[in-house]
Amino acid sequence: MRTADRTLFLASVLLVSLSISPFSQGFAQENSARNDLKAEIESLLDPSVDPCQDFYTYACGGWLAKNPLPSDKPIFSRGFSVLADQNLTDLREILDETLARHAKRSEPESPKAEIADKLGAFYGSCLDETAIERAGKRPLAPWLERIDRVRTVEQAMAVVGDLQLANVEVLVGLAIESDFKDPTQTILYVVPGGLGLPDRDDYLKSDADAVALRADYQKYVAKMLELSGLGRRAARRSAAQVMAFETALARVSLPRIEMRNPENLYHRTSPEELATLTPRLPWQALFAALGSPREISASPSSYLSGLEAALTEATAEGAEKLRSYLRYHAVAEFADRLPKRFGAAHFDFFSRRLLGQKEPQARWQRCVTATDQALGDALGQAFVDRRFAGESKTIALDMIHRIEASFGAGLPELDWMDDATRERAREKLAAVRNKIGYPDRFRDYAEVRLVRGDYFGNALSVDRAENRRQLAKVGKPVDRSEWRLSAPTVNAFYNPTGNEMVYPAGILQKPFFSREQPTPINYGAVGMAMGHELTHGFDDQGRRFDGTGQLREWWDPAIVTRFEERAQCVVDLYSKFDVDSELKVDGKLTLGENIADLGGIRHSWNAWRTWVAEHPEAPPAVPGFRDEQLFFLGFGQAWCTVTSPQFSKVLARVDTHSPSHARVNGAVSQLPAFAEAFGCKVGTPMNPENRCRVW
Repeated sequence: MRTADRTLFLASVLLVSLSISPFSQGFAQENSARNDLKAEIESLLDPSVDPCQDFYTYACGGWLAKNPLPSDKPIFSRGFSVLADQNLTDLREILDETLARHAKRSEPESPKAEIADKLGAFYGSCLDETAIERAGKRPLAPWLERIDRVRTVEQAMAVVGDLQLANVEVLVGLAIESDFKDPTQTILYVVPGGLGLPDRDDYLKSDADAVALRADYQKYVAKMLELSGLGRRAARRSAAQVMAFETALARVSLPRIEMRNPENLYHRTSPEELATLTPRLPWQALFAALGSPREISASPSSYLSGLEAALTEATAEGAEKLRSYLRYHAVAEFADRLPKRFGAAHFDFFSRRLLGQKEPQARWQRCVTATDQALGDALGQAFVDRRFAGESKTIALDMIHRIEASFGAGLPELDWMDDATRERAREKLAAVRNKIGYPDRFRDYAEVRLVRGDYFGNALSVDRAENRRQLAKVGKPVDRSEWRLSAPTVNAFYNPTGNEMVYPAGILQKPFFSREQPTPINYGAVGMAMGHELTHGFDDQGRRFDGTGQLREWWDPAIVTRFEERAQCVVDLYSKFDVDSELKVDGKLTLGENIADLGGIRHSWNAWRTWVAEHPEAPPAVPGFRDEQLFFLGFGQAWCTVTSPQFSKVLARVDTHSPSHARVNGAVSQLPAFAEAFGCKVGTPMNPENRCRVW
């Protein structure tokens, strides 16, 4: 069960020489830092490439040449990946220190010590591979025994409820989120889900790649079932049943592009109405395990009817097919908490075969990530103290406010809007909430119970506690102060029902942001990301929600038509970019992110130019580059990325983001200021005669 998100350096200087005055010392160090930054920027470039022809390769060619894809990753970028690795190292130091203290203390001494003990217990149990191997598959036994007793749909739905509490998504996806029509209240969303492969089309396409993928997936399912205790022949038969059942679900699942329309995922209902719509599905057995929520939004009726038919068919002959499906998903979800042979089989298919990753991450990296996911607020407090100190939050907020001001100032320029819609857009803009760095209040995890040396039990305890905490919100007012990402997370998002933007401390680091980094680079890198998230409030999805977060049509039909005409320009623009020699970017799937990129770069640029006008005394930031060029290099070089061919194809099917080269070149080519900064002639790829502008 997941919440429905939109689904990213502190340096100290010690004066040690008395032979140089403090003023001269500071000037020398600043000059040295500027020269170091110049060398770093130049090392990432490929000067043989004309930036007017291909800015991404010009900005990133040097980095790409020096950075082959690491063997433990399917994708690696100078921004997100390097920063995530750096954050993992910092978090490991925090956890290792915590673990050392945890080992010396038998009883908690204070609330803070109790939190540290929980971090130590969880992280330590994850690292304890000896204990995990010793436990073997015994932790699975209660789950498998209960699944093996399933004979009816009602018994299956009860098991599904318990599996969902343990984050095993089967039959449907569940999410706790604001009511689209009344965003002050929290409801439970029941949406299509329960598939093992990345996309419903993976089950339905008939091309050679899809057929081979399904064959390999079925072999993997058989392997996992065999590891769980089935004999080889029984495991193969069960794997075929899993594939047949998931294919039945895929046939009634919405295509991914249709799921981008929030209207397709909203149908406010009740348990009684669901029972009427699908009388052969005993929803009460599922909901009882979830605390009997009454405020519900259901999947499209076509999916519910198809699910009902699939479950009825699966139980008509003794429910063996359904037991196979539930058994497989339980084992697959718990694989990393079990002996190495389970994790190895899971890695071989999902990471090696599907994504092109050559070897697993180190155990400590996986355990740090798991601890952050499980106890993110506890870990985030220490991270913030180390990495987001001083005036970082103040600077970031000033940047966001300038970008918001640019967005508002640009509204009168949009001749496709009428005055009424423009005024409502201003109202929505004024209502945007910003969350920077970390929450005002961290959780204490009082409800979580952990045991030393029991990773399976600890992970299960965390999952259940978190999901019950989320479910307890259903039917209650939304808590607007709550965050959805931990402070160390390298990501950011816009939440349409809250009309809010969230920027954790984890992404507010170099190369995206630093209070000591030159201003044009900050605006080009994280400023563009801020503008991107802001524009999401007005993209093809976000525009459907008003300033209060309510899903309603607040635009005149004629204005919607004009918007869609401009959006089609963006679809056409990005559909021309290559993923590889045989595959193009899906301009419709990536439309929202592409609109956000175009708005993000435009309004970050305008905000920075406003800052420049207010600081005319600021000297050039880096010798050898104009500040206008640094802005775009700050943007482009944050997105330098290498990806495995396999993962690129998966992303092209399921990811709403365009690949990095398309994001960079697509964005800068639509902004005239880029052509001016690099002297690009009209008609070159980065300075086309006709441009797309939505916001």
